[in-house]
Amino acid sequence: MTLIDKPSVIENFVEHAKALFIFAHGAGADKSHHFMEKFSSLLNEQGISVVRFNFPYMDKRLDDGKKYPPNRMPILEDCYQSLLAEYLVNKPSKLPVFIGGKSMGGRVAATLSKEQFEQVKGTICLGYPFHPQKKPENLRLAPLQETVLPILILQGDRDALGNKADIESYTISSLCEVYYFEDGDHDLKPRVKSGFTHIQHIKTAITQLVRFIDEKS
Repeated sequence: MTLIDKPSVIENFVEHAKALFIFAHGAGADKSHHFMEKFSSLLNEQGISVVRFNFPYMDKRLDDGKKYPPNRMPILEDCYQSLLAEYLVNKPSKLPVFIGGKSMGGRVAATLSKEQFEQVKGTICLGYPFHPQKKPENLRLAPLQETVLPILILQGDRDALGNKADIESYTISSLCEVYYFEDGDHDLKPRVKSGFTHIQHIKTAITQLVRFIDEKS
């Protein structure tokens, strides 16, 4: 069985959960990165079960210690779809399901959102990569224009991969909601001079994420 058939996963399940969130990592960090762990822990406290997984290139990195670039988008999509099949078909959850991820992982989930999956109620993107860093002309708007699922985007307003001023000039679906974090970067982290802290923004992100799940379930 290939990695695409069965990605490595971490299941953070809670009793009496109200939803299941399938949470994909970003381009440079795996499913066990502290950002992923922190979000999963805080979501568990709010009654949301979380499944984290690695894309194929990341499992290969961890296996032999070499730094491989991300797989091409069709492989990333196939990997995510194989995981969806696991929780929607092979061992289906009775809970409403939400898909999403950090940066690249959120982009993959948004790309899948042009299809309607039974039980999948919405998509959540933590720092959507609207364009590559320093390449604002290479826009990645198609997933946000073609979606049939509601999408919540949690975005730092000075994110180098899509800041507030730029995003507000883009045309995206009315199904997309963008929540901005004052002075936040791609990880939602503000500068000290802003008067905000990273943990404040993370807790606000959890509040918005839970609110979205409650509304769309």
